[in-house]
Amino acid sequence: MKLRHVFACLLLTLAAPAMAQDAKSVIANASKAMGLDGVNSLYYYGSGRSYSIGQNNNANIPWPQTPLNDWVRAIDFAQPAMRTTWNTYAVPVTGGAATLQKGQQNVTPAQANNWNLQLEMWTTPWGFIKGAAASGNASVKSENAGGKPYRVVTWSPAIKSPGGQSYKVVGWINADNLVTKVNTWVEHNIFGDLLVESEYSFYREINGLKFPTEMVQRRAGWPVFDAQILAAWPNPPKLAELMAMPAAGAGGPPGGGPGGAPAAAQSEKLADGIYRIKGAYNSLAVEMADQVLLIEPGPQSEARALAGIAEVRRLFPGKPIKFGVITHHHFDHTGGIAAVAAEGITIVTPAVNKAFLEKALSGPRTLAPDALARSGKKAVVEGFAGDKRVFQDATRTVEIHVIKGLPHADGLVIAWLPKEKILVYADMFNFPPASEPVANPPVIGTRVFLENLQRLGIESDRILSIHTMNPDRLATIQDIKSSMGIAN
Repeated sequence: MKLRHVFACLLLTLAAPAMAQDAKSVIANASKAMGLDGVNSLYYYGSGRSYSIGQNNNANIPWPQTPLNDWVRAIDFAQPAMRTTWNTYAVPVTGGAATLQKGQQNVTPAQANNWNLQLEMWTTPWGFIKGAAASGNASVKSENAGGKPYRVVTWSPAIKSPGGQSYKVVGWINADNLVTKVNTWVEHNIFGDLLVESEYSFYREINGLKFPTEMVQRRAGWPVFDAQILAAWPNPPKLAELMAMPAAGAGGPPGGGPGGAPAAAQSEKLADGIYRIKGAYNSLAVEMADQVLLIEPGPQSEARALAGIAEVRRLFPGKPIKFGVITHHHFDHTGGIAAVAAEGITIVTPAVNKAFLEKALSGPRTLAPDALARSGKKAVVEGFAGDKRVFQDATRTVEIHVIKGLPHADGLVIAWLPKEKILVYADMFNFPPASEPVANPPVIGTRVFLENLQRLGIESDRILSIHTMNPDRLATIQDIKSSMGIAN
């Protein structure tokens, strides 16, 4: 028995360096096949699309897209740094004529510890190979997918997640020694450990460098970027020009994670038992007989959500917050929703959003353990059927109405307190500037908002916007009408 144990340990000892050498050989072969030996920088260009994560018009369809024309990206692996520029010609969300705008994304050496930015370099097919070679921790295994053989290489960058975990990068290398897919994970305040999938296909070769002519990156299963690449160049002589950063600073995709420590929230009394929880994004706390109802419970971030909840508990000690009604699923309005679930508050939304929120909040949250991860609780989401949900007891009535015909988001709701005549809404009306009191072209959301209020028979001079207005005050029905050129 002892001899068998010693023999097994000996086999494991011998296998370890063999596996390491195997990974090293696979990486070296891919580097040679892709023309990466001696390449420290490159640039590539084409056209494509970016997609706004968390801003889809329906929670169950892909993220909305923006065209990227004259798209150019340069990467200097030695720094490391990256600069991307593009032009886009698109119709504004408020409607009207399309406009031409310039865009950019910059990743600088100063952001070397931000994996959400760094992954844009190291999950490219070239960056994956270079990162694997430099990591010293790469491993490899064989896998068949779609009837084709692949070597699957896994490595970790030196960067650690906010929770102290190692990030993981997994790449699939085909029989031609070309990288076809790279996966990694990054922390996200709603999804937790968010899978980032990048796929590469239809390779070409120019100046000895092989490059995919089609790139697709997906997050949460839907594309967030795709591009058709026309050409790629290794070690470009004009690298300094391509990498010249603008004086305004660096850009890039927003990071995830739970945010910082909660700051104290302020409140404003609107009526007995009814308080506006103030911030860039407002919430409304409504006292009921044996509970508190919170409208827009988790806007922006975990910090904002926890601060708002703490203020509600200060205002109504001893009364639990049982329900939190979100106005809609967009991530700027639900960025702190995981913290709401961690407090045991039932999230209320139209049925169209239920499956999405349940799935988004059910995954692991190891990279940046947040309030939900620490609580050990499972998010409870109530998806109500129909166009109306009423909260009522002997003291108060709160009506939740689904807005009809709004392009911005399916399942967007308003909250109406008929006794107090207080209305709460999001993303349909803003005070117009004094220079243009009647919007031209008309704002579609404002027109839809007014039509729905008329359909529901709601008249109110105390209308609270979730987004704090400029100037900061409650709006009236006439404010809405006046912005549309309606006198009364």
